[in-house]
Amino acid sequence: MNDKIWIVTGASKGLGLSLTKKLLAEGYKVGATSRKLHDLLLVAGSETTDFLPVEMDITDEHSVKKGINQVIEKFGRIDVVVNNAGFGQTGTIEELSNTEVLESFNVNVFGMLNVIRTVMPYFRERKTGHFFNVSSIGGYTGGYAGWGIYCSTKFAVAGLTEALFAETKALGIKSTVVYPGAFRTNFLTQDSLKTPSVQIEQYREARDSQQYYQNELNGNQQGNPEKFAEALITASREANSPLHLFLGKDAYNASFKKMYAVKLDLETWKTLSFSTSFETE
Repeated sequence: MNDKIWIVTGASKGLGLSLTKKLLAEGYKVGATSRKLHDLLLVAGSETTDFLPVEMDITDEHSVKKGINQVIEKFGRIDVVVNNAGFGQTGTIEELSNTEVLESFNVNVFGMLNVIRTVMPYFRERKTGHFFNVSSIGGYTGGYAGWGIYCSTKFAVAGLTEALFAETKALGIKSTVVYPGAFRTNFLTQDSLKTPSVQIEQYREARDSQQYYQNELNGNQQGNPEKFAEALITASREANSPLHLFLGKDAYNASFKKMYAVKLDLETWKTLSFSTSFETE
């Protein structure tokens, strides 16, 4: 079961690092990437028979192609890709500049696309492969004040993964969008989570939310990163792996709250919805 070759992006910290360590402990071969190779070597160690640390800037197509080729040259193939690299950005829709918004999309969305487009020819040739694209519960329900841009990038990850699944399932390629809740990593720490360069104090809900996540939830998240890694490995072994994978009780509960709200609106406004057809029934 552990003969698959994995690539994990954003592997120098957080969920990516936990997954990389768990995979290696279980005997998998892993190509792990980080924008700064030095950071990855410090926490994950040097190259071994089963481990290849790779410097990769996912926003740079040339860097991505070079990194993917390094993994294939060492291990001969790729079986599973985990698009984990990304970062959090707080700030209301009005506060964040185009520069801040574009940076979020360049990393969280276009970086993922660079990896997918580079790996896809290898998957198509072998008629097998599995993408795990890490979104967030904020990529399924966006009702978090001060997290609109971050959520929009993660909604994009979810939508792209659904389309990828539809486009490639007949080719033998699997796709899973992962919606983690709050896991106890460094995601919310001051040196990891980005805050808006301009803050408008009238947005009290956004400021309160930012304070809660950085000062109260940080370090107290109920999600266990090691169990996150175990869950992804388990899903990768299933013949019928899920398209949607919610990880964490908080993610599970928030998803049902969203589904209930949508269902309520659907039924409440059903007559108006149906009235837009040429012929009403």
